[in-house]
Amino acid sequence: MSRRAPFVPDGVPVLSRGRHRNARKGACFMEMASFLAGERWSDHPVCTHPVLSTLARCVNDMLDETHRQRLVTMIPEVVGLNPDDPRVPAALVLTAARSALPVSAEERQNVMALAILNAEGVLAEQDGRTPGELSKASRAALATAPAAERWARIHLARLGFNSAAVRPANAAKIVALAVDGIARACIDEPEDRLVRLLREAIDVVATFAPLTPTPVTVTWTGPAPAPSEVPAEAPSHPLVR
Repeated sequence: MSRRAPFVPDGVPVLSRGRHRNARKGACFMEMASFLAGERWSDHPVCTHPVLSTLARCVNDMLDETHRQRLVTMIPEVVGLNPDDPRVPAALVLTAARSALPVSAEERQNVMALAILNAEGVLAEQDGRTPGELSKASRAALATAPAAERWARIHLARLGFNSAAVRPANAAKIVALAVDGIARACIDEPEDRLVRLLREAIDVVATFAPLTPTPVTVTWTGPAPAPSEVPAEAPSHPLVR
C-alpha cells in the first residue's frame, strides 16, 4: 500500500490494528466508538450495527499506520447507528460487494457477484419490487466481471435467492471478504477505496435509521481513560475478529 500520508487533524487519537485489552494498549476504530458511547471497552459495542461494526474493524486492520488515521473523524458517526431494519445487512453486503467486485482477484469475484445478485433479490422481495430488478450501481459493478455474473446467475437459477446469506452473521463474513479482496487487489491506492467503502457504508446505514442521532461532540485532549478489560470472544470467521 502507498505510504502517502493523509491529512489528519491535530489532537485526534492514533488508531492501531487489532483488539486491545484497554486504552493504554491502543485502540481500533470500534474500541474508540465504545468509549465515546460510554460502553464497556470493546471492539464489538452494541451502539453500532454488527455488520457495519465488522466492516469498520476489517477496514481498520487492513489500512497502514498512516491511512488508518483517516478513519478517526468517522468514529462519532457510528455511535448510536444501529437501526433494527432487517434490510440493513443486505444493503451493507451490496455496498461492500459492489466495491470489491471490480478489483478483486478472479477467484473472489464469483462470491462477490453472487452476493450482489442475492442481496438485490432479497431486498426486492422485502421492498415489494419485481424480483430480478437491479439497481444502476449493481449493474455497473457486475458489468466489470461478466464471467462472474454468469456463474452467479447459473447458481441462483438452480438454488434461488437465499435470505439466510444476508442475515447478520453471514453478511459480516461477506463484507470481511470484500474488504480483504480490496486490500489485496493489484490496484493503485487500495487504501483510498477502503476508506471510501467505510464512508459509503456509514451513509447507507444512516438511511435506515428512524431518527438521526444527535451528533457526538468530541474534544480529543489525550488518551482515553482506561476502561475495563475486554472479555475474550472467539471470532466467527478467520477475517472477522
